[in-house]
Order: sequence, then structure tokens, then C-alpha cells
Amino acid sequence: MAQTVTSSGTTGSLLASLDPLLRAWLPRQRWFAGKGRPVTGFTPVSVTELLPPDGRLGLYHLLVRVHQPPVPGAPPHPGDCYQLLIGVREALPPRLAPALIGHVTEGPLAGRTVYEALYDTRPAEVLLEALRTQARIGGLCFERDPAREIRPGLVPRLMTAEQSNSSVVYGDTFILKLLRRVVPGVNPDLELPLALAREGCPRVPAPTAWLHAEVAADTYVLAVLQPFVSGAADGWELALRELAKGEDFAAEARALGRATAEVHTALARALPTVTLGHAQLESLVDGMTERLAAAVQAVPALRPYERALRSAYEALGTLAAEGRTWTAQRVHGDLHLGQCLRSPSGAWSLIDFEGEPARPLAERRMPQPPVRDIAGMLRSFDYAAHSATPPAQDWAHTCRAAYCSGYAEVAGRDPRTDPVLLRAYETDKAVYEVVYEARHRPDWLPVPLNAVRRLALPDQEARP
Repeated sequence: MAQTVTSSGTTGSLLASLDPLLRAWLPRQRWFAGKGRPVTGFTPVSVTELLPPDGRLGLYHLLVRVHQPPVPGAPPHPGDCYQLLIGVREALPPRLAPALIGHVTEGPLAGRTVYEALYDTRPAEVLLEALRTQARIGGLCFERDPAREIRPGLVPRLMTAEQSNSSVVYGDTFILKLLRRVVPGVNPDLELPLALAREGCPRVPAPTAWLHAEVAADTYVLAVLQPFVSGAADGWELALRELAKGEDFAAEARALGRATAEVHTALARALPTVTLGHAQLESLVDGMTERLAAAVQAVPALRPYERALRSAYEALGTLAAEGRTWTAQRVHGDLHLGQCLRSPSGAWSLIDFEGEPARPLAERRMPQPPVRDIAGMLRSFDYAAHSATPPAQDWAHTCRAAYCSGYAEVAGRDPRTDPVLLRAYETDKAVYEVVYEARHRPDWLPVPLNAVRRLALPDQEARP
């Protein structure tokens, strides 16, 4: 393994030669967040040579800032930073055809073919070996928990169902999640599982190893290696299977509620909690109200419900003004059925603690009322129910109630006993979903709009 970093001159010529290829390739990737706007250029953040391209195979690790035209009405943005693993070969074998980025015509790699290296076993093996040996290559720091063993020789395979990131499974023993859009700072996708491991919480796979980059004064968390839950069923897929068979999902929903409460309880022990008083709650309500106003402008179908939806936030503000307080703590931040795994033994695990990637890192790391996660899961049951034909609204209602009951069994409090806070958070989530579906999946827009109609009803009718 070459432990070198390209010189600044070589870095510039390398990126310049890849520029036209990456402009065409990046927007086609599922994890690329800037779809709909052309790529106008790149700025290198770091370029590290992991395997020299003088043999059959070369491998580069790149952090590049991608420049695009600004979003109309949005403040200026320096461009998102992406993590890329670029393989280099004379020619690609047929098995790697889906990984093709393009053929380089100039620069230090002229005449070579470059491709997405994660499709190739050898580059994936390089990453695992670097983690196993705790290598340091340029600014890349491969670290692991010394108490956890990484056996050499595990066969890698790329998972193809990823969305915002990429994952490689090693011999059904480990899964390596590579973050694609990265920002400097402490990433909750590593921070929270490490904290939960210290608490002995079995509901979240404990990190075995991780990769970060040190660039100037910044640290970027790039990847996390965790035990692979072999044979596990994704919560979303499991729910859809049970729906298709007409099977009840209440027992699973109740167990998932208990698992969520166990994670929340462990996070409250592991990390500081805060009390949200009037000023903090006023800011929270203002944020919800502003998001609603922006959503109504973006999706006119929301306009008939705007006043009633705003009343959900105003009710929370009224309680705050009367002196009501709530406890906030670290939470998952983007909880839904797809972030949950059920093992063959029936135990549930929670994964992917990155939070909503589009939100600023500082916001994702802020303490929140646990009901934020609960509202996300309640909305997920609703989504699953509406994927059935006809929509299984009673199924969703039963799952929502069972989930809240299971949560109460562990937490000692039922989220339904705090209806004003729960309604505000569920409303905020549904409004977000309306905007997302209108922009990306118009066929799904009726799902959150149906929730909006329910949440716009008088309080009693809107409860889970």
C-alpha cells in the first residue's frame, strides 16, 4: 500500500483531467444531492494515493468540493464536499462495467480508465486492511477499537440499495458505511453509536473502526465499520411484506417502540440533557412556522390547510408562554422504518444516526425532545400503509398505537399523553414530506397531503 499524497501540482493536473468525466458521472449517482443543477467545477480538498497507478490497478481517495449554480433565493454556498474513491485500470473487465466513470485523455492518468472503486474487491480490501492495521496515509487516519478484532481476508461486496451513502459488506461480518457528502466536525453517525456502546446499549451495532481525514484545521469523519446483522430484515421491507400478506404488524411495532425507548434512555444517560424553556421553545416554534410558510409558497396545495397547521405550532407556543418546559436530549434525528433492522432472533436494531443530511451539522447535533424521533416513526407507518392498495389506514392506526404503547413500557411515559408537542412535531414532519415529494416524487404527494388533512382537523381527531 503506497503511503503517499500527490504533490499540489499533480493534484491540480489530476483533478483537471478528471473534471469532464466527473461532471457527467456525479449527477447520475443516487447519493449526489445537487441534482437538477449542472456541475460547474471542482476544488480539491484532499487527494490521497492509496495504490500507485503504475501497476495493474491504482486507487485514489478524493475529497472534492463541487461547484454548482446557487439555488434561487438561497444564500451563497461554497459547494458540497464529496468523498470519492477512484479506481484506475488500463481497461475495465466486464464485471466492472457498471462502475465506469470514463477514459482519461490527458494529465497523469492519460490513457487509463477510471471507475467507482467500491465495485472492485481489491480497493475494498485495501480499506479494510488499513482499518485493521490502523494505518495513517497522508491525512487519512484509519482507527479501530483495540478491543475488537478485524480478521483479515474477509471478502467484500458492495451493497447496491444505498441512497445518501455507500456501504460495503465484508464476509457477512462487518459493514463499512462510507459517507458521501461530508462536512468537517463531529459526525453523529460515529459519535452516538460510540456513546451507546459505552452505555452497553445492545440496540445499536457498536463501531469497530472508523476513518477520518485531517485537512488543515478540519477533521472530516468519512466512514464507520460496524458488525453486520446477518439475515436482518429492513423494517420498511418487513412492514410492506406483512401488509401484502394482510398480516398484523402490531407486535413488531410495539417491540420497535420498546427498542426506540431503550436507545433514548441510553442516550440520555450517556450525553447531556437540557431543559427547553420559553426562549428555546419560542425559537423552535418560529422555525416550524417559517418552514410552513416556505412550504406553502413551494406547494400551493398546502394553502387551504395553512391556518389549521399553524395552530399546531401556536398551541405549543402558548404552553411555553404559560411556563411549560420540556427535556431535550440527543436523538436519532431521522428515524423511520428504513433505519431499523430486525435480526433473525426478532431483536430490533437502530442504524444510521447521521440525522437529516440536508440540515447543518450543528443543528443535527443539538438536543431535541425525543418526540421528534417518535413523530418520524409514526409518519413512517403512515407511508407504509399508503403503499398498499387500497391504503390500509386502520393498519397504520394500529401500528402507531402499538409503537407508542411499547415506547411507554420502557420510557415510563406514553408520547400520546403530550399531544400538543407530538402534533407539532408530526405536523412539521408532514410539511417537510409534502415539499420533498412535490420536488422529487410527485406520485407520492398524496401520502403526506392525507396526513396534512388529518393534522388540520380539531385536536382530538388529529391524535394518533
